[in-house]
Amino acid sequence: MTPPIAAVLFDVGGPLSTEVEHERRVEGDIAVALAAEGVAVTAVDLARASDVAVTSYAGDAYAAMIWWLAGRHRDRAARVFRRFQELAVVRPPMFELRPGIDALLAELHARGLRLGLAANQPTAMLAELDAAGIGQYFDHRQMSGHHGYRKPDPRVFIAACAGLGVRPEHCVMVRDRIDNDIAPAKALGMRAVLFRTGRHIAQQPRSHAEVPDAEVREVGELRRALGRLID
Repeated sequence: MTPPIAAVLFDVGGPLSTEVEHERRVEGDIAVALAAEGVAVTAVDLARASDVAVTSYAGDAYAAMIWWLAGRHRDRAARVFRRFQELAVVRPPMFELRPGIDALLAELHARGLRLGLAANQPTAMLAELDAAGIGQYFDHRQMSGHHGYRKPDPRVFIAACAGLGVRPEHCVMVRDRIDNDIAPAKALGMRAVLFRTGRHIAQQPRSHAEVPDAEVREVGELRRALGRLID
């Protein structure tokens, strides 16, 4: 018998935040860091590097993009990545509320489901969620900036389940990456919904064990998919 669903875990980037402007700024920082090494890149170059990072299942897509754009030269890539990280420090957290996700969170919360975060985000992102009016819906509000774990480390999901007081098999994970989210969530016995969006929109499972329970591309589809899994 399939265990009933009592909780839903969300990542921030993808399902909750569209990250459109965030990713644009990230690519701008990559270009600036490369320019300091005398490497000029175009939008086409950045898109190709992104494709390489995604199809190779790079854990850090930005580091992989820099490696490829820096000509796979170790020292040059390392210097560019350090400059990129310095730029990231002064770039404030950005949250771009996905249209309709606030209403869905309110519905799930009203149904008595426990909602939690499982995200590679700094602690400052909580203030962004609160400012957007959705922070109130989450019972578990810790991210990587709180406990130091980063996905695909399964401890991110285990900590979220512990914070919600539920077992993994009673959870659904909603996220936009196969490697960082769907794979570890499924390995722990969770059900998983892949939200196809953003940089990793075309990422594919590497085996049958990584196939999500549902794939969606917009909030209406997510609502229906969660309804099927929960009911």
